[in-house]
Amino acid sequence: MLPGHLAVILDGNRRWAERRGVPLADAYQAGARRVRELLRWCDETGIPHVTVWALSRDNLSRDPDVVDQIVRAITEGLQWVAAEGRWPIRIVGAVEQLPHKDRIDALREVERATAGARGSLLTVAVAYDGRHDIVSAARELALRYADGSLTGEVTEGRLASFLSTAGQPDIDLLIRTSGETRLSGFMPWQAAYAEFHFTPVCWPDFDRHHFAEALAAYVRRERRYGE
Repeated sequence: MLPGHLAVILDGNRRWAERRGVPLADAYQAGARRVRELLRWCDETGIPHVTVWALSRDNLSRDPDVVDQIVRAITEGLQWVAAEGRWPIRIVGAVEQLPHKDRIDALREVERATAGARGSLLTVAVAYDGRHDIVSAARELALRYADGSLTGEVTEGRLASFLSTAGQPDIDLLIRTSGETRLSGFMPWQAAYAEFHFTPVCWPDFDRHHFAEALAAYVRRERRYGE
């Protein structure tokens, strides 16, 4: 069984640039192009849900020029994806905290323009933090109970319905590139029973062969869901 929901932490752009002696902006642009290739591979393989973590909420504290480069690359990359008209795009995270309102507007336009596409659903986590996502969901759930619009037992399903990824299945396979072996706050609720695949390859170098390796490793595993 192939994963129904594949997530990727797009790590290693800075290292890729340093090793090649190129500007950081080049690395993020190369990484953005690689996301398009990932979507093509997932379409061909039959994976309906794809999530990528492009920018963490903590990353917003970096040098403003670096943040601007990253956000510009994300925006332009998603505009390239949207131009193909193949994949619906959903943005999650504290997007309103991004610098430059025009970039925020551009990301929202990408969502609107791709709403009717039929390919793999691409969810892009931008200025995203998993704990903040859960806290926001819990706060919204509490408000619904307080105003009487919800009654009865508090359940996992009810809380999950207020997460930023509401309506999507949990993550089956999570890939992190660049050799790091931690979640770093990425979707701890949604990845509770995910299989992890860590690779030393930096994201801009992640190719079809590495993708196939990750899927092969996933297929070999026996998923036990805590049993």
